Amino acid sequence: MKNIVVTGGAGFIGSNFVRMLLGRRSAAMVTVLDRLTYAGNLANLAGLDRDRRFRFVKGDICNAKLLAEILPGTDIIYNFAAETHVDRSILEAGSFVRTDVVGTYTLLQKTLEYGVPRFVQVSTDEVYGSVLTGSFRETDPIRPNSPYSASKAGADMLVRAFHRTYGLPTLITRSSNNYGPYQHPEKFIPLFTTNAIEGMPLPLYGDGKNVRDWIYVEDNCRAIELVGRKGKTGEVYNIGAGDEKTNIYIARKIVELTGVDPSLLTLVSDRPGHDRRYSVSTRKIKALGWRKKTGFDEGLKKTVRWYKQNEDWWKPVREGSFKRYYRKMYSGKIEGGRKV
Repeated sequence: MKNIVVTGGAGFIGSNFVRMLLGRRSAAMVTVLDRLTYAGNLANLAGLDRDRRFRFVKGDICNAKLLAEILPGTDIIYNFAAETHVDRSILEAGSFVRTDVVGTYTLLQKTLEYGVPRFVQVSTDEVYGSVLTGSFRETDPIRPNSPYSASKAGADMLVRAFHRTYGLPTLITRSSNNYGPYQHPEKFIPLFTTNAIEGMPLPLYGDGKNVRDWIYVEDNCRAIELVGRKGKTGEVYNIGAGDEKTNIYIARKIVELTGVDPSLLTLVSDRPGHDRRYSVSTRKIKALGWRKKTGFDEGLKKTVRWYKQNEDWWKPVREGSFKRYYRKMYSGKIEGGRKV
């Protein structure tokens, strides 16, 4: 039986990835390792504990002793474990360096020690920085502009170095902005959707014209699995849907889909170092045979519907530490903002 380890598997993309793997009815054993920080949520994996192919281990990728217990006999590692939110990295960058850089280093060391045949690092298009025209290719230099993207870039460089120096069979995926079920309400689309459902203001940074390429999470999961199975070791693979949208376009679509008063849309002061546009070339991933299945408008409808139907999942998440974070990020900004 094939043994797969998914670190960060209780997070947004990781949990969708695990559900996809187990949904395929293969003979693979899937072990999820997750520290269950605020963004890791066992509710994301609800029901999977009834599957004999699933195992959950609570733990930290920085814990070398724990990794020594888990990794022997592993066939492939998918490293989703990371601190991922740009806004939080601006408030406090240390935890991002610890998990994204030190954690990846520890995982690479143990992967090398136990001879794991394949290691997939799940990264982000944000490591490239901003591009006003054209699209980044995998061979382009990386120029991260936030503490979050810098920590992910540092991890990518370690992965590259372990391949070049020690021959570790690594691969890197760099995907564009994901959206879909189980995404933490601090992120743009679920924040605006849940705020709209609760009749709260929708705080839009700057002029709302920042552009991102949006990919439905299930499409990204299929691409990551394909890279793990067919990708060439030592290579980087960009993953994007080609659905570039301005933030203000998405905000207005969420207003339309939730039926709230458009006056809830509020322009607030921009965040520091806010990249204007991300775009990646997807020639390499398409050459492996991948194509997106879900266009943006369809995916957004599915996502908004999921949050409407799953208030019992997200309402508890928006309590406690989320409220403190929200006040710190937006207190004063919304009051001083202006309507769209």
